[in-house]
Amino acid sequence: MASDKTLTNKRIRLRIPKDYHQEPVISRLVSEYGLTVNIAAAILGANAVGDGWFDLDLQGTDAQIKSGLNYLQELELEVWDETKSGNW
Repeated sequence: MASDKTLTNKRIRLRIPKDYHQEPVISRLVSEYGLTVNIAAAILGANAVGDGWFDLDLQGTDAQIKSGLNYLQELELEVWDETKSGNW
């Protein structure tokens, strides 16, 4: 049985609508949820026009990752994970 302190990894793709460009969404995953976040890829429009897309590698405990994903869901951001990666 895994310990509550065991670190796991989760890869997600996140769409950040232009209305959120000034919000520290990814920074909050680190500061408020204790996750290590690696930006594996990003697509951003010129001059912050349009949506941004980020491929993120999240590392943390299962509880931290779940809390971070709940935060993104509360913001109503589109999130894909490896179970839906066929659409990437």
